[in-house]
Amino acid sequence: MHMLAMLLQDNQPSPEMIQKIMVAMMAIIPIIIIISIAVVMIPCWFILKKAGFSPWLCLLCLIPSLGTLVLLYVLAFAEWKVVPAPMAAYPPPYPPPPQPPYPPQA
Repeated sequence: MHMLAMLLQDNQPSPEMIQKIMVAMMAIIPIIIIISIAVVMIPCWFILKKAGFSPWLCLLCLIPSLGTLVLLYVLAFAEWKVVPAPMAAYPPPYPPPPQPPYPPQA
């Protein structure tokens, strides 16, 4: 934060300060990119697996914007290989209550 404040001041930062800022950015930006890729790819993996497709199709998300768009079209217009859920049926009726015992006959 201190480096950003120094950069925003009126006087020009020294070349060493700029170099330190660039090294810090080059260390942080790849981490942010990996996290953002994981945020998109992990849900796509599970959606593809549940839809009956190969989960490896989520690697299309690595192609910026076009890959995700292609994946959405594949999911939207392809026939999903999922067995439909059975229709909810009524449970069988309860058995009738037991009959009271009859009195003994003579």
